[in-house]
Amino acid sequence: MVDEVTGVTRNPALADLRRRIRDHWDEFTPASRAVCRSLSEISPERLLYLSAQELGQASKTSNATVIRTLQSLGYAGLAELKDRVATPFRSTTRREERLRDRMEATGGDPKHVWDRVITESIERIEFLNQHMAMDKYQEAVRLMLDARELVIYGFGANYVAAEYLMLKLRRFGLRSRCIRTAGFQLADDLLGIGSEDVVIVIAPGRLIIDGEVVIDRARAVGAGIILLSEEHVAERLADDVTVAIHVPNTVTGITAEMLTTIVTADALAQAVAAADAERTLETSHTLESLRQQLGF
Repeated sequence: MVDEVTGVTRNPALADLRRRIRDHWDEFTPASRAVCRSLSEISPERLLYLSAQELGQASKTSNATVIRTLQSLGYAGLAELKDRVATPFRSTTRREERLRDRMEATGGDPKHVWDRVITESIERIEFLNQHMAMDKYQEAVRLMLDARELVIYGFGANYVAAEYLMLKLRRFGLRSRCIRTAGFQLADDLLGIGSEDVVIVIAPGRLIIDGEVVIDRARAVGAGIILLSEEHVAERLADDVTVAIHVPNTVTGITAEMLTTIVTADALAQAVAAADAERTLETSHTLESLRQQLGF
């Protein structure tokens, strides 16, 4: 049976999975071996859309057995395995193909769609929690507290997360702005970045040239840089930023790209609010007064 789980695959993560299965095969129970058989036979495309419960059904075991088996193989859980398997798809799989896979995975049934979204949301947030480097998170909070101004940049869907973080920080009394321009006009926004500022760059899956220029400008003036990104982006830019926080992305499209970024933004904003309760309360009082003047 070991031979059945050691086939060659073009996906490096699945090749590594099969190697782990081979190494642990003799110590596994029949139930865990059944899970391993299912994992070894599944395509990387399909794996991205399966839940632990569905894998349990496929292997005639349970979702708990699936999780225990994955942990025995050295993964924190199914989300970590999916994250590794997804890496090649981020650059090679066309958007149309991912859309087709997503529709096939959900089946069009509203209840099934709901379950898929909730399951992947929980998986991604649990993965974020399990892999959060607390020292980096605390360093990011310290940088934000010491900043003259917080400049937040995000492109595409992550512009929403950047705007959200800016709004939260302002309501907690921190001076912040969001870069809303791109291309030619971006240069004007970059002029305002100073050495006492902190630039927060949100780029979970990839970093476009505009984002690289934002980082280069921040480095040139001596500003602090906080990067919220996927692990492979963070590793590539480790020497160019002050602190990088890993926010797991998704290639399935079932949940929002900025889901884990929003959670991380809340954690950062709430931490800086708690660090200076007097300022936070004073700003809240001022905000309420202004709303009352406006008739709200």
